[in-house]
Amino acid sequence: MLDFLNFTFLDVLDILLVATLLYYIYKLLKGTVAINIFIGIALIVLIWKITQALQMEMLSGLLGTLISLGAIAILIVFQPEVRKFLLMLGSTNFTNRRNFLKQLKFLKTEIHTTMDVETIVNTCEALSKTKTGALIVLERTHNLDFVKSTGDKMYAEVNQPILESIFYKNSPLHDGAVIIKENFIIATRVVLPLSNKNLPSRFGLRHRAAIGVTEKTDTLCLIVSEETGEISYIKDGEFVLYKSTNELIELIRYDLN
Repeated sequence: MLDFLNFTFLDVLDILLVATLLYYIYKLLKGTVAINIFIGIALIVLIWKITQALQMEMLSGLLGTLISLGAIAILIVFQPEVRKFLLMLGSTNFTNRRNFLKQLKFLKTEIHTTMDVETIVNTCEALSKTKTGALIVLERTHNLDFVKSTGDKMYAEVNQPILESIFYKNSPLHDGAVIIKENFIIATRVVLPLSNKNLPSRFGLRHRAAIGVTEKTDTLCLIVSEETGEISYIKDGEFVLYKSTNELIELIRYDLN
Protein backbone atom coordinates (compact mmCIF):
# COMPACT_ATOMS: atom_id res chain seq x y z
CA MET A 1 0.00 0.00 0.00
CA LEU A 2 2.88 2.34 0.67
CA ASP A 3 4.75 1.68 -2.57
CA PHE A 4 3.91 5.15 -3.83
CA LEU A 5 5.84 6.62 -0.87
CA ASN A 6 9.09 4.96 -1.95
CA PHE A 7 10.50 7.94 -3.78
CA THR A 8 13.82 7.63 -5.56
CA PHE A 9 16.19 10.47 -6.39
CA LEU A 10 14.89 10.51 -9.97
CA ASP A 11 11.30 10.87 -8.70
CA VAL A 12 12.28 13.89 -6.60
CA LEU A 13 14.23 15.39 -9.51
CA ASP A 14 11.26 14.80 -11.81
CA ILE A 15 8.90 16.63 -9.43
CA LEU A 16 11.30 19.55 -8.99
CA LEU A 17 11.80 19.96 -12.74
CA VAL A 18 8.06 19.88 -13.42
CA ALA A 19 7.40 22.37 -10.61
CA THR A 20 10.12 24.68 -11.94
CA LEU A 21 8.75 24.45 -15.47
CA LEU A 22 5.22 25.24 -14.32
CA TYR A 23 6.48 28.18 -12.25
CA TYR A 24 8.28 29.79 -15.18
CA ILE A 25 5.34 29.16 -17.53
CA TYR A 26 3.13 30.90 -14.97
CA LYS A 27 5.54 33.86 -14.83
CA LEU A 28 5.63 34.04 -18.63
CA LEU A 29 1.83 34.13 -18.90
CA LYS A 30 1.11 36.21 -15.81
CA GLY A 31 -0.86 39.33 -16.63
CA THR A 32 -2.22 37.93 -19.90
CA VAL A 33 -5.59 36.39 -20.77
CA ALA A 34 -3.83 33.05 -21.31
CA ILE A 35 -3.04 32.73 -17.59
CA ASN A 36 -6.65 31.79 -16.78
CA ILE A 37 -6.55 29.04 -19.42
CA PHE A 38 -3.21 27.80 -18.07
CA ILE A 39 -4.57 27.61 -14.50
CA GLY A 40 -7.64 25.72 -15.73
CA ILE A 41 -5.48 23.20 -17.60
CA ALA A 42 -3.18 22.77 -14.59
CA LEU A 43 -6.18 22.04 -12.33
CA ILE A 44 -7.56 19.45 -14.77
CA VAL A 45 -4.17 17.69 -14.94
CA LEU A 46 -3.88 17.75 -11.14
CA ILE A 47 -7.34 16.22 -10.71
CA TRP A 48 -6.49 13.62 -13.35
CA LYS A 49 -3.33 12.58 -11.49
CA ILE A 50 -5.23 12.39 -8.18
CA THR A 51 -7.91 10.15 -9.70
CA GLN A 52 -5.17 7.93 -11.13
CA ALA A 53 -3.49 7.64 -7.72
CA LEU A 54 -6.84 6.78 -6.11
CA GLN A 55 -7.51 4.24 -8.91
CA MET A 56 -10.76 5.93 -9.94
CA GLU A 57 -10.56 4.33 -13.37
CA MET A 58 -13.70 5.74 -14.98
CA LEU A 59 -13.07 9.37 -14.01
CA SER A 60 -9.32 9.20 -14.67
CA GLY A 61 -9.98 7.59 -18.07
CA LEU A 62 -12.46 10.34 -18.98
CA LEU A 63 -10.08 13.11 -17.91
CA GLY A 64 -7.19 11.43 -19.73
CA THR A 65 -9.23 11.34 -22.95
CA LEU A 66 -10.19 15.01 -22.57
CA ILE A 67 -6.55 15.99 -22.04
CA SER A 68 -5.43 14.00 -25.08
CA LEU A 69 -8.08 15.58 -27.29
CA GLY A 70 -7.36 19.00 -25.80
CA ALA A 71 -3.71 18.98 -26.92
CA ILE A 72 -4.65 20.39 -30.33
CA ALA A 73 -6.90 23.00 -28.71
CA ILE A 74 -4.04 24.05 -26.43
CA LEU A 75 -1.73 24.55 -29.42
CA ILE A 76 -4.38 26.74 -31.05
CA VAL A 77 -5.00 28.81 -27.92
CA PHE A 78 -1.31 29.33 -27.20
CA GLN A 79 -0.33 29.70 -30.87
CA PRO A 80 1.26 33.18 -30.45
CA GLU A 81 3.36 32.01 -27.48
CA VAL A 82 4.42 28.80 -29.28
CA ARG A 83 5.35 30.80 -32.39
CA LYS A 84 7.44 33.25 -30.37
CA PHE A 85 9.26 30.40 -28.62
CA LEU A 86 10.03 28.58 -31.89
CA LEU A 87 11.16 31.82 -33.52
CA MET A 88 13.47 32.44 -30.56
CA LEU A 89 14.99 28.96 -30.95
CA GLY A 90 15.45 29.48 -34.69
CA SER A 91 17.14 32.87 -34.30
CA THR A 92 19.34 32.06 -31.30
CA ASN A 93 23.05 31.52 -31.71
CA PHE A 94 23.57 28.24 -29.83
CA THR A 95 27.29 28.82 -29.65
CA ASN A 96 26.52 31.63 -27.22
CA ARG A 97 25.27 29.42 -24.39
CA ARG A 98 25.03 32.26 -21.89
CA ASN A 99 22.81 34.31 -24.22
CA PHE A 100 20.56 31.31 -24.93
CA LEU A 101 20.00 30.60 -21.26
CA LYS A 102 19.30 34.27 -20.67
CA GLN A 103 16.62 34.18 -23.36
CA LEU A 104 14.92 31.24 -21.66
CA LYS A 105 14.97 33.18 -18.36
CA PHE A 106 15.80 30.06 -16.36
CA LEU A 107 18.95 31.42 -14.71
CA LYS A 108 17.50 34.54 -13.12
CA THR A 109 14.28 35.37 -11.38
CA GLU A 110 14.25 38.72 -13.12
CA ILE A 111 16.32 40.18 -15.94
CA HIS A 112 16.97 43.78 -15.02
CA THR A 113 17.52 46.25 -17.80
CA THR A 114 19.87 49.20 -17.89
CA MET A 115 17.80 50.89 -20.59
CA ASP A 116 17.18 54.60 -20.05
CA VAL A 117 13.43 54.44 -20.54
CA GLU A 118 12.85 58.01 -19.38
CA THR A 119 15.13 59.42 -22.08
CA ILE A 120 13.46 57.31 -24.77
CA VAL A 121 9.95 58.40 -23.75
CA ASN A 122 11.03 62.04 -23.43
CA THR A 123 12.43 61.84 -26.95
CA CYS A 124 9.09 60.56 -28.18
CA GLU A 125 7.40 63.49 -26.42
CA ALA A 126 9.72 65.94 -28.17
CA LEU A 127 9.12 64.30 -31.55
CA SER A 128 5.39 64.32 -30.88
CA LYS A 129 5.35 68.10 -30.51
CA THR A 130 6.82 68.55 -34.00
CA LYS A 131 4.82 65.62 -35.46
CA THR A 132 8.01 63.84 -36.43
CA GLY A 133 7.30 60.18 -37.16
CA ALA A 134 9.30 57.57 -35.25
CA LEU A 135 9.37 53.83 -34.63
CA ILE A 136 11.51 52.57 -31.74
CA VAL A 137 11.91 48.85 -31.00
CA LEU A 138 13.05 47.84 -27.51
CA GLU A 139 14.72 44.43 -27.64
CA ARG A 140 14.09 42.11 -24.70
CA THR A 141 15.03 38.41 -24.68
CA HIS A 142 14.24 37.41 -28.28
CA ASN A 143 17.09 37.84 -30.73
CA LEU A 144 16.32 40.33 -33.52
CA ASP A 145 19.17 39.45 -35.87
CA PHE A 146 16.65 38.39 -38.50
CA VAL A 147 15.51 42.04 -38.87
CA LYS A 148 18.70 43.88 -37.91
CA SER A 149 20.31 42.76 -41.15
CA THR A 150 17.76 44.79 -43.13
CA GLY A 151 19.06 48.07 -41.70
CA ASP A 152 22.30 49.81 -40.78
CA LYS A 153 24.32 48.74 -37.77
CA MET A 154 25.05 51.33 -35.11
CA TYR A 155 26.48 51.26 -31.62
CA ALA A 156 25.63 54.46 -29.76
CA GLU A 157 24.50 54.98 -26.21
CA VAL A 158 20.92 56.15 -25.90
CA ASN A 159 20.53 59.89 -25.61
CA GLN A 160 17.89 62.33 -26.76
CA PRO A 161 19.92 64.37 -29.31
CA ILE A 162 21.01 61.24 -31.22
CA LEU A 163 17.49 59.78 -31.32
CA GLU A 164 16.01 63.08 -32.46
CA SER A 165 18.64 63.47 -35.17
CA ILE A 166 17.95 59.94 -36.47
CA PHE A 167 14.23 60.64 -36.95
CA TYR A 168 14.70 64.21 -38.25
CA LYS A 169 12.76 64.37 -41.52
CA ASN A 170 15.80 65.22 -43.66
CA SER A 171 18.01 62.59 -42.02
CA PRO A 172 19.04 59.65 -44.26
CA LEU A 173 18.30 57.34 -41.30
CA HIS A 174 14.74 58.43 -40.52
CA ASP A 175 13.00 55.75 -42.60
CA GLY A 176 12.39 52.43 -40.87
CA ALA A 177 12.80 51.46 -37.24
CA VAL A 178 15.49 51.96 -34.62
CA ILE A 179 16.39 48.98 -32.43
CA ILE A 180 17.58 49.59 -28.87
CA LYS A 181 19.18 46.84 -26.83
CA GLU A 182 19.99 47.40 -23.16
CA ASN A 183 20.98 51.08 -23.40
CA PHE A 184 22.46 51.20 -26.90
CA ILE A 185 21.08 51.99 -30.33
CA ILE A 186 22.26 48.98 -32.32
CA ALA A 187 20.48 49.41 -35.68
CA THR A 188 18.67 52.04 -37.74
CA ARG A 189 16.57 52.00 -40.94
CA VAL A 190 15.37 48.50 -40.00
CA VAL A 191 12.55 46.97 -42.05
CA LEU A 192 10.07 45.12 -39.82
CA PRO A 193 7.56 42.40 -40.79
CA LEU A 194 4.07 43.83 -41.30
CA SER A 195 1.00 42.57 -39.47
CA ASN A 196 -2.00 41.27 -41.39
CA LYS A 197 -4.44 42.65 -38.83
CA ASN A 198 -7.27 44.89 -39.98
CA LEU A 199 -6.37 48.30 -38.56
CA PRO A 200 -8.30 51.58 -38.73
CA SER A 201 -7.22 53.81 -41.60
CA ARG A 202 -5.65 56.33 -39.21
CA PHE A 203 -2.87 53.84 -38.47
CA GLY A 204 -0.07 53.67 -41.03
CA LEU A 205 2.85 51.40 -41.86
CA ARG A 206 4.70 52.23 -38.64
CA HIS A 207 1.84 50.87 -36.55
CA ARG A 208 1.43 47.82 -38.76
CA ALA A 209 5.19 47.12 -38.54
CA ALA A 210 5.21 47.55 -34.75
CA ILE A 211 2.30 45.15 -34.37
CA GLY A 212 3.96 42.70 -36.75
CA VAL A 213 7.28 42.46 -34.89
CA THR A 214 5.62 42.30 -31.45
CA GLU A 215 3.37 39.48 -32.67
CA LYS A 216 6.43 37.43 -33.59
CA THR A 217 8.77 38.37 -30.72
CA ASP A 218 8.61 39.71 -27.16
CA THR A 219 9.89 43.14 -28.18
CA LEU A 220 8.20 46.39 -27.18
CA CYS A 221 7.52 49.24 -29.61
CA LEU A 222 7.00 52.98 -29.32
CA ILE A 223 5.51 54.87 -32.26
CA VAL A 224 5.13 58.58 -32.89
CA SER A 225 2.49 59.30 -35.51
CA GLU A 226 3.59 61.68 -38.26
CA GLU A 227 -0.03 62.76 -38.84
CA THR A 228 -1.27 63.33 -35.27
CA GLY A 229 1.86 63.29 -33.12
CA GLU A 230 0.21 60.65 -30.94
CA ILE A 231 2.52 58.25 -29.09
CA SER A 232 1.49 54.58 -29.19
CA TYR A 233 2.87 51.76 -27.09
CA ILE A 234 2.69 48.25 -28.60
CA LYS A 235 3.18 44.96 -26.77
CA ASP A 236 2.29 41.42 -27.91
CA GLY A 237 0.69 42.81 -31.05
CA GLU A 238 -1.71 45.00 -29.10
CA PHE A 239 -1.99 48.67 -28.19
CA VAL A 240 -1.30 49.31 -24.49
CA LEU A 241 -3.31 52.20 -23.05
CA TYR A 242 -1.79 54.68 -20.62
CA LYS A 243 -2.90 57.95 -19.03
CA SER A 244 0.32 59.94 -18.65
CA THR A 245 3.98 60.02 -19.59
CA ASN A 246 4.97 58.84 -16.12
CA GLU A 247 2.61 55.88 -16.38
CA LEU A 248 4.04 54.99 -19.78
CA ILE A 249 7.57 55.04 -18.37
CA GLU A 250 6.56 52.77 -15.50
CA LEU A 251 4.73 50.38 -17.86
CA ILE A 252 7.79 50.02 -20.08
CA ARG A 253 10.13 49.55 -17.13
CA TYR A 254 7.86 46.85 -15.73
CA ASP A 255 7.59 45.06 -19.10
CA LEU A 256 11.35 45.18 -19.68
CA ASN A 257 11.97 43.45 -16.35
